[in-house]
Amino acid sequence: MKIGIVCYPTFGGSGVVATELGKALAEKGHQVHFITYSQPVRLNFFSGNLFYHEVAVSDYPLFDYQPYELVLSSKLVDVVKYEKLDLLHVHYAIPHASAAYMAKQILASQGINIPFITTLHGTDITLVGKDPSFEPVITFAINQSDAVTAVSESLKEDTYSNFPDVKREIKVIPNFICLEDYKHDETLCQKKVYAPNSERLLIHVSNFRKVKRVEDVLRVFDKVRKQIPSKLILVGDGPERPAIEKLCRELDTCQDIRSLGKIVNPEQILAVADLFLLTSEAESFGLAALEAMAAKVPVISTNSGGIPEVNVHGYSGYMSNVGDIDDMAKNAIHILKDDVILTEFKKNAYEQAKKFDISKVLPMYEELYREVLNRKKES
Repeated sequence: MKIGIVCYPTFGGSGVVATELGKALAEKGHQVHFITYSQPVRLNFFSGNLFYHEVAVSDYPLFDYQPYELVLSSKLVDVVKYEKLDLLHVHYAIPHASAAYMAKQILASQGINIPFITTLHGTDITLVGKDPSFEPVITFAINQSDAVTAVSESLKEDTYSNFPDVKREIKVIPNFICLEDYKHDETLCQKKVYAPNSERLLIHVSNFRKVKRVEDVLRVFDKVRKQIPSKLILVGDGPERPAIEKLCRELDTCQDIRSLGKIVNPEQILAVADLFLLTSEAESFGLAALEAMAAKVPVISTNSGGIPEVNVHGYSGYMSNVGDIDDMAKNAIHILKDDVILTEFKKNAYEQAKKFDISKVLPMYEELYREVLNRKKES
């Protein structure tokens, strides 16, 4: 198959999943074309089946805001025609689904039938999508998609709840990880860089937006370190960074925290961690938690959104209500205080991650592609 993938090329979960999906499809022999405004951060290896098409937005003085959706639609038309794509797979509803619909109509006027699949990832439905100014367009684009997927049952239900006029069936295909990428041996030497005196090592990875509640991470860590010698690693960056730095000074924990900024592939740093903290107010799936578990790191998380579909309470980690830092700290201390308990949770976390390996999820997408293309032939 010749597949066009449209995604945001950034560090966010939707872009990561879309890129890893494309890479896996290419390895299976499919021809994959990424269509976006810059090269995806995870598109970091060469393959004869992988292609990148940049959507270039010109800076016209007439526009206060550049019309990316229109330029993307035109680029999709161009790539579909000249690369002879079989289908488009767009990740994140805004503006990719509506751009795909426009491209589909333009191509139909030229005698080309291109189906498109829309994958919903989270904030396009639960946050941005709640803005009334977007609702009619999102609803229309979802209903006009040839197939729609969501990354969790929770997100599927949120979509139907937030968009009551959505009539299209939504198929749940979960996020995934490539377990092969997480086979990094934890060495004493590597860990001593961050925990020189054999402290427990906690980690948090996110884009530091308000919804991630990173200040809760610091408050949980402060409670843990008062009971157990510990260090904290923060991976990522974003608008909440100044507030986080201010809080660590107030708590007098800065000397025990290392901020590493944005890391394209966090597998190696996850390999030396003992515990992952995910304090989000909302998560459609919790990909960061899954990446941690793939690295044999148990997870202390909230119980919001799709996280309970990933993190199993009392097995791969523990869940608490949003904002309950006392309970999160108590659970973290329970896991970290005893080597035997920690080892058991690490083993369980990895076993849970196995359920989401790419080898189990990729066939779901391939089957969906075939279903859509078969309907195209029949129409």
